[in-house]
Amino acid sequence: MSLYEIRLTKEARKDVQKLSSRMKKKLKDILKNKIALEPYTGKKLVGQLKGFYSIRLNYQDRIVYSVNEENRIIYIHRARTHYGE
Repeated sequence: MSLYEIRLTKEARKDVQKLSSRMKKKLKDILKNKIALEPYTGKKLVGQLKGFYSIRLNYQDRIVYSVNEENRIIYIHRARTHYGE
């Protein structure tokens, strides 16, 4: 199974900067060992976020991403809560 390339949007980079070092490590692990290997493992979102997927980072925060199958790229859009901040 070949890996997908992972890219972070500007918004996701800002989110990552706000995470604790423990959460950054957990995020890296999820991206590398879960999403890059099986991008469709996340929960398929609906409504305004249709076409996006979500995986829980912790109780409050989620990783929201989309998959470009043609170029085998995963775009991380958010790495913190996408509920009212």
